[in-house]
Amino acid sequence: MSSPAPNRNPPARAYQICARCIMDTSDPAITFDAQGICNHCTAAIRRFEKQLLGPRERQTALDRLASKIIEEGGGKEYDCIIGVSGGVDSTAVAFTVKRLGLRPIAIHFDNGWDSELAVDNITRTLNNLDIELDTYVVDWEEFRDLQLSFIEAGVANVEAPTDHAIAALLFKKAREYKIRFILTGSNLVTEAIMPLSWGHFNQDLRQLKAIHRRFGSVPLTSLPMISLPEFLNYVLIGRIRPIPLLNYIDYQKEDTKKQLTEEVGWRDYGGKHYESVWTRFYQGYYLPTKFGFDKRRAHLSTLICSGQMGRDEALAEMEKAPYADPALLREDMQYVLKKFRLSQEQFQALIASPGKPATDYPSHDFLFRRLERYKNLFRNVATKP
Repeated sequence: MSSPAPNRNPPARAYQICARCIMDTSDPAITFDAQGICNHCTAAIRRFEKQLLGPRERQTALDRLASKIIEEGGGKEYDCIIGVSGGVDSTAVAFTVKRLGLRPIAIHFDNGWDSELAVDNITRTLNNLDIELDTYVVDWEEFRDLQLSFIEAGVANVEAPTDHAIAALLFKKAREYKIRFILTGSNLVTEAIMPLSWGHFNQDLRQLKAIHRRFGSVPLTSLPMISLPEFLNYVLIGRIRPIPLLNYIDYQKEDTKKQLTEEVGWRDYGGKHYESVWTRFYQGYYLPTKFGFDKRRAHLSTLICSGQMGRDEALAEMEKAPYADPALLREDMQYVLKKFRLSQEQFQALIASPGKPATDYPSHDFLFRRLERYKNLFRNVATKP
C-alpha cells in the first residue's frame, strides 16, 4: 500500500534526540539542556520523585485507600468504579481492586471500534474476577460524524472524542451509582511523557463542540460530555475522586502482562492502546503519515525514565515499523474506510490536507494552560481520598 508523503512543514531546526530518553525534535516545542537532556524526561523524573511513594509508604497508602473505600461503600452494592477497555492498564486495575477486597462495577465505553481481542479480554478478565460490567454504547452515526469532524478539521488529536467521553461517562456513572471513588489506569511510570504539541487537552468541551459544529451534521445526543465547571463540581462539591490506582503499586508493565496472562487469561495486543482498531490505526498510520510523529517515542521514553526499558532497546524498537505486519495495516485500512464510508481517494485526500494546530479552532486553551500552573495543587485535592 503506497503512502502519501508525510504532510508536515520542513523542520525549522536541526534534528536532535535526547541523550537520556528518545524524545526528539518531532516535538517542535522540545528543549534540551547543555548535556543534551530534554525537558520531557527531566520533568518526568521530577514527577516520579514528587508523586511516587517508596515501597513501604506506598503499601501504607494503598491499605489506607482500600480501607477508606470499603468503609464508605458499606451497605452499597458496589464501592468503587473502574473503567475497562481490555488494555493492560485497566486490566491491571481490575486485578488489583479484587486483590484489595473491593467491590467494583466496571464501566466500558463502546465507541464502535473495539477489536475482537479486546472484547474477549474484557469478558475473560471480568468473568474470572467476578466483576459486573456496565457497557455504554454510543450511537455510531453520531460518533462517526464527530470523529470525521476531527479528521476534517486537520487536528492531531482525533482521539479527543473518545478520551473526553470516557472521562465524562465515569463521572456520570459515579454519580448514578452514588460512588465517590473512580479507580483509573492512568499512571506515571508508563504515561508521564506526552508533548502537548502532539495533541490538545482532551477535556476541552468548547473545542469538541466547535469542531463538530463546523464539520459535523449529526446532533450530539448520546455522547457523554463534561464541561470544566461540571468537572470541578464533581470533584469539589460532589467529592468524587479519580484515583490513579497504579501509582499506589510497583507497576512493572512487562511483569504485569505476564501475571495477567497467567491469572485471568489476558492476551497482549502488541502495542499501547491497541485494543481499539481505530487507535491502532491512528497511532500506527494516521499520525506518522499526516503529522510526522510517532507516539511510541513518548511511551518508550517514559519506560526509560521509570527504569523499565534501556535506551538502546527503545531505539531498536523505533527501528521497527509502527505496523509490524503490512497485512494487518491493509486489513485495518479497509476496515476504517468501511466504517467511515470513505473511498481510498477521499481518505488519502484528508491525509494529504494540511495539518492544523488545535488553536486554529475555538477552545479553552488559554484557560487550561493557565490552570497548568496550579495542576499539582489541584491534583492533590482531586486525588486525595
